Amino acid sequence: MNWTLQKDIFVSFFRSSMLGYGGGPSTIPLVYKEVVDTYGWMTEEEFSDTLALTNTLPGPMLTKMAGYIGYRVGGVLGMLCALISVVLPTVLIMIFLIGFLIRFRDSSIVQGMTAAITPVVGVLLLQLTYSFAKKSKHDLGWVYALLLIIVSAVLYILFGVHPALIIVALILFALVKKSPKKEGDQA
Repeated sequence: MNWTLQKDIFVSFFRSSMLGYGGGPSTIPLVYKEVVDTYGWMTEEEFSDTLALTNTLPGPMLTKMAGYIGYRVGGVLGMLCALISVVLPTVLIMIFLIGFLIRFRDSSIVQGMTAAITPVVGVLLLQLTYSFAKKSKHDLGWVYALLLIIVSAVLYILFGVHPALIIVALILFALVKKSPKKEGDQA
């Protein structure tokens, strides 16, 4: 058993969970940084596939991602380490801070902290979106990538289509669409 790997799994997801104030969307760029950049457990494409899959399933996004990535990297023990590490910060925060936050929730300082976090999360998600769009451009070409982004945005914003349905449709599109032949590929 590789105890160093289990420790790394625990630390990476604990760090993401502790620093990801605001829930799932704020933790995605942090998990990406740990899983893809820091430890190299997944490629960017594998991470985006995992993110798409976890968005289609019910429940907290970070918990689903941690369970899957932990299992993939470290087996059952890795899954348990990852799940405990994402749940533990929430439990600790609830025990130690919930009384404080309830008592001061109308405070301008607490409201200001919450308001200040929103643009930071937006920028982190925008950076991750740009990274995925760049990868899509490489795999699909600019025309398909932009078309799919625009169609997805219109379906979600104007028509209120649930994101899970859009993700499933995009997954089906990716399965049906044939990859363009790259130089050196055999016919």
